[in-house]
Amino acid sequence: MPLINLKSSQEIPADLLERISTVLAETIGKPEKYVMVVSSVADMVMSGTPGDAVYAEVKSLGGLNRVVNHEITMKLCVLLNDHLGIPADRIYVTFESLERDHWGWNGSLFG
Repeated sequence: MPLINLKSSQEIPADLLERISTVLAETIGKPEKYVMVVSSVADMVMSGTPGDAVYAEVKSLGGLNRVVNHEITMKLCVLLNDHLGIPADRIYVTFESLERDHWGWNGSLFG
């Protein structure tokens, strides 16, 4: 049920998406079995200039709070910088906690 939707100026390789999945599961404390990582390439302008950047949306049923969100942001920025060379100041991350009856899976709802 944790989901991270990444929009990036660069294609994100599968091995990095797998690493992001593991980091998300471990940091939120949810089984990786339920984690989904989505990525798409987009033209991006940040701070008035085009170039490498990432916008990430993290959604979850519980598990998000100030400490966890900070840790996810830090780890994601490090991974994206180390693997793709994208500076942390060109990465935005947003967080949203959803109610269990607002998330469907496997033909039903989580709540």
